[in-house]
Amino acid sequence: MKLIKLKNKALSLLVVTGMVLTVTSCQMEQVAELEGPTQVEAMQSLGPTSILALVDDVGKDGKEIFDVTEVQPNPPGGMQGWSEYLSTNLTYPAQARQMGIEGTVIVVFLINSDGSISNVEVLKGIGGGADEEAVRVVENSPKWTPAMQKDRVVNSRMRLPVRFKLS
Repeated sequence: MKLIKLKNKALSLLVVTGMVLTVTSCQMEQVAELEGPTQVEAMQSLGPTSILALVDDVGKDGKEIFDVTEVQPNPPGGMQGWSEYLSTNLTYPAQARQMGIEGTVIVVFLINSDGSISNVEVLKGIGGGADEEAVRVVENSPKWTPAMQKDRVVNSRMRLPVRFKLS
């Protein structure tokens, strides 16, 4: 009888310990909403595995791409102009509307030293055609004022949230 009680206590202790470890090892992280275009932070990585990967990380002019610059690039008309451009040119995809998909698509793109946009990619998508629509709108946007670093025009990488919300 004592042996059974001892086994039950040990089993209970084991279960409680497992639950405590499970609860304390979970890490909940809230992602902040982005309000407008922001430059991409420099990412730590192991580095490219070939020299070709290094060559691909240059702008249209063959020069370095900056992730952070002294003066950020700006869309025509500033943020007000960008908001107007989005409201005029962004259409809610029919599939996303039918499926009730809402959310924020985050695109990463390169603003070349001449202000043109290239290399548009989806960093975080929501599906339903919204990802493709966000890429289309960014690719077709007018030229931006390029970034400046040490008083010279440079290529820069930007991150832009495009919010889709049903009314």
